[in-house]
Formats: sequence, structure tokens, C-alpha cells
Amino acid sequence: MTDTPHRKLERSATGFMLAIVAAASVGGIVEIAPLFTIDNTVENVEDMRLYTPLELAGRDIYVREGCYACHSQMIRTLRDDVERYGPYSLAVESKYDHPMLWGSKRTGPDLARIGGKYSDFWHVAHLSNPRDVVPESNMPSYRWLATTPLKLGNLPLMLQAQRAVGVPYTDEMIASASADARGQAVPDSEQSAGVSERYGAATQVSAFDGVATNVTEMDALVSYLQVLGQLTKAAYDSTAAPERMPNPNN
Repeated sequence: MTDTPHRKLERSATGFMLAIVAAASVGGIVEIAPLFTIDNTVENVEDMRLYTPLELAGRDIYVREGCYACHSQMIRTLRDDVERYGPYSLAVESKYDHPMLWGSKRTGPDLARIGGKYSDFWHVAHLSNPRDVVPESNMPSYRWLATTPLKLGNLPLMLQAQRAVGVPYTDEMIASASADARGQAVPDSEQSAGVSERYGAATQVSAFDGVATNVTEMDALVSYLQVLGQLTKAAYDSTAAPERMPNPNN
């Protein structure tokens, strides 16, 4: 049998190991090198806003309950994806997500543009018992969120942690985090006006869980779902979007 270079390499433990390292390095470089051009790949948009403290808390609950395991948050450029879910996702839309929740598994539908498509009441009913609104759903219920108070005292620390990884929360936003969370979920409270001042007029202020006297984890999760796809209009302005951006205030 001919003693080929490949056969010689297989008989050399050191040579074979070095060949594996070299092959793996090429793959690593191909994946890592583009990250050095990240400033050129993430769009710059003027209307990009930050998550409010309530929405950020809702995002944490979304991660805690494992929602990302069944729902992706990235619409591909494939035609069927765009026709079903809306304009494809842009990098800038995940600019302030730590960690990013793009996902790949779709046991449930993609949620990248769920904000504004359904009412707060629909989301509460769906989370409390999914089969009340989607009979064929295999999603578990999360009705206890409506009776679990949100820990407002932790919110300033959450914003500080986000600022440590580059999210531009100001000192005022951090100091007002607990009050802003209450103000966003209790529209008639004294704190509600400050939410729009700090996060923009488009910020949804609502009794998300239907109770305007306290702030629950249901408030937080629904507020997060209602802002998905709403942080910027870039995807609708910069792509051939077939429809207008949903308005959660309608």
C-alpha cells in the first residue's frame, strides 16, 4: 500500500494534533475576525431607545422562565420568514441586549416583532392560560406572575450592570429606576410622567396586567413583550417592509 502523506500524518500523534489545531484555528479566525469590524456592521439609527427598568425586568423574567428556548427573536431574510413575521431583523435592534436572545428553535413563533400586535389583555390571558386564546398551544401557563410582586429595589443595580457592559444609562435613569418602573405600570401615579421624559414619548405607560394599584412580574413581562420590535423603526424604514410598524397604544 502506498505510504501517502495522509497516512504518515495519521501515524504521528504530534503531527496529527498540530493539523487539528491548524484546522480549528482557521474556523475560529473566520468566525472571530468579522467581530473586529462590528462598528461597520451595526447600523446607526437616531430613534433607538433604551429598555425602561420595567421592560428590562421583564426581559430578565423572560430569560428566567426559559422563554428563549422555544421562541427565537431573529427574523431571517428568507421570504417565508419575512412574509410571516415582518421585516427581517437588523443588528441595531439587539444593540442593547445582553445577552442577545436571537435563538434558533421555534417551538413557538418568533417574537422579534410581537410588540403592538396584540393588546395587553391578550398577553395576560395568553400567559395565564395559553389554551384560552390558542387552543392547540403546548406552552405552559405562567398565571402566578400576576400575583408575584416585582422587586423594585433591585432595578437600580440592574441598570448599573447594564451600563458596565456599554448600555448608556445615565445616573438619573439609575437613580429613578424603581420609581420609573412603578410609573410605567401605574399610569395615574406621580412617577408616570418621568418615564416619558427619560425614555421618550413613545414609551408605553399602561396597567399591563389590568391592575393599576401595584407592580407585578406580569406587568414587567408584558411590557417587555410589547416593546419587542418597537425600540427603533429602522427595520421598517430601511427594508422593504410590507406593512407599518404596529402601534401598542392603539
